[in-house]
Amino acid sequence: MHARRFDQPGYPPATTTEDHGVLYLHLGTSWIQGAMRLARPDAIELAYVQMMMMWMLFQPAPRRIAQLGLGSGALAKFCYHQFPQAEVHVAELNPNVIAICESHFGLPPNDARLHVRERDARAFVEDPAQHGRFDILQVDLYDEHARAPVFGDQAFYQACADCLTADGIMTTNVFGEIDAYQPNLEAMSAVFDAVVWLPEVDDANIIVIAFKRAPQVDFSELYRRAAQIRKRYNLKAESWVDGFKSWMEDHG
Repeated sequence: MHARRFDQPGYPPATTTEDHGVLYLHLGTSWIQGAMRLARPDAIELAYVQMMMMWMLFQPAPRRIAQLGLGSGALAKFCYHQFPQAEVHVAELNPNVIAICESHFGLPPNDARLHVRERDARAFVEDPAQHGRFDILQVDLYDEHARAPVFGDQAFYQACADCLTADGIMTTNVFGEIDAYQPNLEAMSAVFDAVVWLPEVDDANIIVIAFKRAPQVDFSELYRRAAQIRKRYNLKAESWVDGFKSWMEDHG
């Protein structure tokens, strides 16, 4: 039995640190690329990653979910375990990340519902075979330096939208140097029918939710759904609605 390698040449090496019961993923630098609480390996540890699940307020039963960028596998694991009716597809370019997630972060093996592939995210969304397939698209793409999203141009976000169904939703993490924020938000706004971003969490991570078709928003209903999400999944979903409402008041 050969030991798994997490430093295949040509890609940033995948490394870990542990602190107070939390295992952190790094790509050869000090930047945190993901985390897992060892006592709760299938829970989502980081607040900003939890916020990536904000689409649950609007789509409780997706059939297909796509993830661009595996990170520590938190989103893929959560979606796989909590939405047994859904297929979960992941595009991750770095084989070291896939290997360490399988070895250290409890990523299940591929099966009929879970499809983690070593693939470039842009090639994935630009592939016509993926267009119109997904109810949900989650985008968290950063290299080892984490200065800005790997892709942030309008053509990329157009390809993301093309992968979604008519009422599909994209959530994405915008993090890094301040100059990266506005161009990404403008590129998304040019493509999607409605784009909302929430207040910063976890050292300046901004989570954006983008709708292919703008939803009808009833905040009393959203708070009702948020209470259900908190009770069932232990996610602080009321704060998502608070942020959504605050954005609407500022930008509506």
